[in-house]
Amino acid sequence: MGGPDGGDGGRGGSVIVRGDSNLATLLDYTYRDKWIAERGEHGMGSNKSGRAGADIVMPVPPGTILRDNETKEILAEILEDGQEVVIAPGGRGGKGNAFFATPTHQSPREWQPGEEGVVHSIEMELKLIADMGLVGQPNAGKSTLLSVISAARPKIADYPFTTLQPNLGVVQLSDHRTFVVADIPGIIEGAHEGKGLGLQFLRHIERTRILAFLIPIDAMDWQAEYDQLRREIAEYSPDLAAKPHCVVFTKMDLLGEEYAPPIDAPGAFGLFAISAAAREGLDALTAAWWTELLRLKQSVRPEDVTLSLP
Repeated sequence: MGGPDGGDGGRGGSVIVRGDSNLATLLDYTYRDKWIAERGEHGMGSNKSGRAGADIVMPVPPGTILRDNETKEILAEILEDGQEVVIAPGGRGGKGNAFFATPTHQSPREWQPGEEGVVHSIEMELKLIADMGLVGQPNAGKSTLLSVISAARPKIADYPFTTLQPNLGVVQLSDHRTFVVADIPGIIEGAHEGKGLGLQFLRHIERTRILAFLIPIDAMDWQAEYDQLRREIAEYSPDLAAKPHCVVFTKMDLLGEEYAPPIDAPGAFGLFAISAAAREGLDALTAAWWTELLRLKQSVRPEDVTLSLP
């Protein structure tokens, strides 16, 4: 009846991981744990080949490491915006009976099934850049602020050095905007010489893009506390002191009224008054942080990287 005319099947789509510098976290993968590319179409009569399946792209922030979930083997590392890695190739399409026709075998009934695509169970690890570093003396309100603006749950208590190691929190704004905030252990006078948590603190704060100096409204001398924090950082590293910074007055609920304390903070990109406990002033603060991060986006390079989430 005219010979074989069964077309080939289409290739299955691949799962592709692509670097996206607009992302700062892997938070979206908390809500979606399966990514499946489109299957290829079957071949059809009249020698019509099936349509290839569409690829599916998984966007991740640069700095993401992909590991096989069982063997823990590193499959790939995404380092740059736009970098692509095929993490699960689609299967080959099968061959229709027309493929097997020869001058001596003109009516083949053979056909070849397609291949299954690769299935991977992977784990992702992101070496995060701590966008914001919260700097302040013990009990300045750093951990409380972090717990309110993110899902992080640092230890909070009313005695010094509650925080003994950096805590990271992911701040979510509207339109899928996210950035990472680090709650750094409290700094005291002489920290640059190793006093208190000293050099351990300063090594961590060195890894952030922007510093926020937190000063509680019940401090004895706001200006002296700000000057001391700035001095400790400058004596440890002039480069660290040159990073953009702002001043955040905390615990404003203790006053029961809105009040902007007078302070001389040359070079600060903003002065903010907040109450983490009362959830006041936080929207303006996080919006200002985001604006400053956007300004720095083109000038900060990935080598500033460093804190990582477990």
